[in-house]
Amino acid sequence: MAERTKKKAASKKAESEKAAPKKAVKKTVAKKASKTTAPAKKTAKKAANKSAKKTEQNVSGYGSGGVDVVMSVDQVAKEAASIAAAAPTIKELENLLPGDVYLSINDLCAGYGKMEILHDFSLRIGQGQSLCLIGPNGAGKSTVLHSIFGFTNIFSGSIMVNGKDVTSLTPSQKLSEAGIAYILQDKSVFPQMTVEENLLMGGFLKDKPAEAKAAAEMVFDKYSRLADRRNKPAGVLSGGERRLLEISRALVMQPQVLLVDEPSIGLEPRFIDMVFEILEDLQRKDGKTIIMVEQNAKKGLAFADIGYVLVSGETAIADAGDRLLENPDVGRLFLGG
Repeated sequence: MAERTKKKAASKKAESEKAAPKKAVKKTVAKKASKTTAPAKKTAKKAANKSAKKTEQNVSGYGSGGVDVVMSVDQVAKEAASIAAAAPTIKELENLLPGDVYLSINDLCAGYGKMEILHDFSLRIGQGQSLCLIGPNGAGKSTVLHSIFGFTNIFSGSIMVNGKDVTSLTPSQKLSEAGIAYILQDKSVFPQMTVEENLLMGGFLKDKPAEAKAAAEMVFDKYSRLADRRNKPAGVLSGGERRLLEISRALVMQPQVLLVDEPSIGLEPRFIDMVFEILEDLQRKDGKTIIMVEQNAKKGLAFADIGYVLVSGETAIADAGDRLLENPDVGRLFLGG
């Protein structure tokens, strides 16, 4: 019996020794695999870092295009400010007009509260011309429109329209006496009111309701798209139709100057084209003078006769719209490379 027990113990020991090398082999394989994987991980990480670095180095351009053509707003403002050292003279601004000056801004200092945004800003545009203001955020583009219409504090300087000083007129007086209309950014229609009621709101300064009604009918004659929906709530209109209604409402007072703030904002491409076609029709056929601020700098400059590049409340560059499109500095900083 003792001999049998001894044999059993010896057999167990032999099995245990047999299994031990197998475990050791497994550990060695695992170690080898770990050593092989580590360099591969390191190489992948290195490649990723290199790619990220390369992307950072390629950063240039402004406002459109892929990551490789994007520049920070601060960088744009800094570079644009260096260009502004050779700001255009009044004579150079007037040379962009085919004839006489119709609307002029002269050495204007204006802003909000006590804060001055525009510094000795000047502008010249002829009757029936279009002018587009572009530039980095905070450059004062919308402040120019606000100042013309009477929404800012004017500290010094003047605004003249057709020989008349309109600097101190209220917005209502600018509209009724000087023929200046302001077309707000998106979402200024009254959605619960009908298209016709929205149009009639544009004639609130008319002496008689019948005059506003007659002006609205002229708009309906011009734009059948609105006439077909005259009794529908404005809230059911498409984005492009709402923008058409906003423009048309301003036309009820039959203004000569249209201040257009971001006409393409929030619109699909097909509606953007439609809105610019409407503005072109108003300029070319009806002789309206148009000053606009447009975030889509390429579209705005392609439309406008004149373009101004604003930086820190001053004009850095002024030229014909098509020439600004070809200007390498403007392209690099504002048109996406």
